[in-house]
Amino acid sequence: QVQLVESGGGLVQAGGSLRLSCAASGSISSSYDMAWFRQAPGKEREFAASRMWRSGLTYYTDSVKGRFTISRGIAKNTVYLQMNSLKPEDTAVYYCSAGTGSGTDYRPAYWGQGTQVTVSS
Repeated sequence: QVQLVESGGGLVQAGGSLRLSCAASGSISSSYDMAWFRQAPGKEREFAASRMWRSGLTYYTDSVKGRFTISRGIAKNTVYLQMNSLKPEDTAVYYCSAGTGSGTDYRPAYWGQGTQVTVSS
């Protein structure tokens, strides 16, 4: 079993920055690819960014490209999402996921509990 715990969410003004963290524990394989999803109020959960474990290849949905950066920590059981130039439409619950693949081919196996990000205008 794998446990994922997100942190770093909060309230920020438009144009500001936040860094989300996801700590993985349990029987996590070092070969898991990692991703961040988000779910805005009244909307379905959507893919935001992913990072493949072996190649380090990253993939971003168009709406966050150039503003968000997904990275892996030195400890390798932590993944981050650096979010810059935040917009009100980025307001959502952000979920960390461990799985396989990248981008539209990403298949989640595990989810964290989510962390709220609220961007005020």
